[in-house]
Amino acid sequence: MTQYPKDIYTEPSDTDVDTLANLGPLRPMAGVWQGRRGLDVNPKADGPEKQAFIERIELQPIDPQTNGPQLFYGLRYHTHITKPGEVETYHDQVGYWLWEPATHALIHTLTIPRGMVTMASGTAQADARSFELVATHADPHFGIRSAPFLDHAFKTVEFRIKVTINEDDTWGYEEDTTLIVLGQSEPFHHTDRNLLIRVAQPTPNPLARK
Repeated sequence: MTQYPKDIYTEPSDTDVDTLANLGPLRPMAGVWQGRRGLDVNPKADGPEKQAFIERIELQPIDPQTNGPQLFYGLRYHTHITKPGEVETYHDQVGYWLWEPATHALIHTLTIPRGMVTMASGTAQADARSFELVATHADPHFGIRSAPFLDHAFKTVEFRIKVTINEDDTWGYEEDTTLIVLGQSEPFHHTDRNLLIRVAQPTPNPLARK
């Protein structure tokens, strides 16, 4: 059981306005990135389909966020994915990466425009070069919510993302989304992975710019 302070209103007095300096393991991810080596394995009626993809992801620092005494530093992100040689959106996603220095907690939120939201959690040291976050449909806090059709036909029961920070100013991820697909006897592992290369530096958060 997490022990929270009795005072749930008073905000921290030592908040630093410079988010980039306080992102812990998320600091190397701040900026604008492109990946051309993405691979998506998704369910189809005839069996798993492999699809290469091109990804652009922008992660920009936000001002420090407080819940009374709780303090988060974070990145707001937007991911846009297309198939090679095409302009039609293959996948679009927005959300936040959050770091709580006091507890070494990480939170990853994601929303996609097909009626699904997820919030995954994990822990890591501030200088970690690799970390994993998990959400499950049964967790009352770090869970998964889908619109009725997705829940009926492609129910997501678990989401995992593992991030690896490389020494050459790149980073990569591996995602495993476990689905219960209507008509299939075994869970399906919808996987995605990519390697991201920097194309622009992050923009400091508004308070830091001021």
